[in-house]
Amino acid sequence: MIKNVLIVDDDKDLLASIKEGLGKYNDTFLIFTSDNGPDAIDKLKKNTISLVVTDLKMEPMDGFTLLSHIMEDYPDIPVIIITGYSTPEMEKLAKKGGAVGYISKPFIVKDLALKMLATLRREADGGTLHNVSSGMFLQLVEMEQKTCTIRLEDTSSGRKGVLFFKDGELYDARMNDLQGKDAAYEIFSWEQVVLSIQNICQAKENKIQSDLQGLILDAMRVKDEKSETEEELPAAPESISVVEEVKREKPDPVSAVRSSIEKNLGARSGIEDVYLDSSWDGLISQMSRLGTFFRIGKLKSVFVDIGEMRNFILKQDEKTVVIAVSPKCPRDRIMQILN
Repeated sequence: MIKNVLIVDDDKDLLASIKEGLGKYNDTFLIFTSDNGPDAIDKLKKNTISLVVTDLKMEPMDGFTLLSHIMEDYPDIPVIIITGYSTPEMEKLAKKGGAVGYISKPFIVKDLALKMLATLRREADGGTLHNVSSGMFLQLVEMEQKTCTIRLEDTSSGRKGVLFFKDGELYDARMNDLQGKDAAYEIFSWEQVVLSIQNICQAKENKIQSDLQGLILDAMRVKDEKSETEEELPAAPESISVVEEVKREKPDPVSAVRSSIEKNLGARSGIEDVYLDSSWDGLISQMSRLGTFFRIGKLKSVFVDIGEMRNFILKQDEKTVVIAVSPKCPRDRIMQILN
């Protein structure tokens, strides 16, 4: 995964020289530049930055003010300070402000590159995975109660985002200028991702306050609604006249289900009743979305064991078909018939 690095310095000639010197590393990181603090903050909002390298002496915003802003709003982004004052006091002050290191002027670009590479390697101290389903992996993070920062890249669009977990709980998310739930919804809509794991989490405040599985389901719902809105019906060819279609009577789903089961199992079916019940539609819809999200195939039927003398098999249709069955029914055979 190519990382985005932001270099900030009000000396435009030095900035151009650094960018040119780092060109040989373009297979590892992509360089963004800013010649002032406010522009750097704007770039942080619009791009997923993995590392900031900034000079201290700048106008109108100095490097310490920029460092303070990054530590407050982007605590996971490491900062390397460029300074003309190489003293133990300066190193102590930089680290106290949140910087991971510093390099003193004048410097060789290769030395800066080595510091940058060493810092960026820590982003993936927990490993990197390619072409994975983000939803399934993140639920594993939740189950293992892992504390980590996960950086993701959507393989189809190249968009990047960051998720923060503490003890398996999603604390925060960020994608460009989106944060919190809005960013999480966007990231969870990505089907195939490359992700890198860092085994620390700098987020201190839980800005999500929601169950992970609920967020994933909501993200799928938002994605589905967006897709439906964007779909356009094809226009009818002008040269063809519209002919009224002969409506075919659709078979009754209850009768069809009952007939199919009785034909195959007869009196051994254990069926007590078959009927339509829309109150199950919400459950069926949620399970169908989960099946789509985890790529385990289209939902066809569901067995519901409620621990009583009667259980249920649900079949997805325009309205949910409910088959009430006895606990001793051949449920696997019934579901095979329905499928």
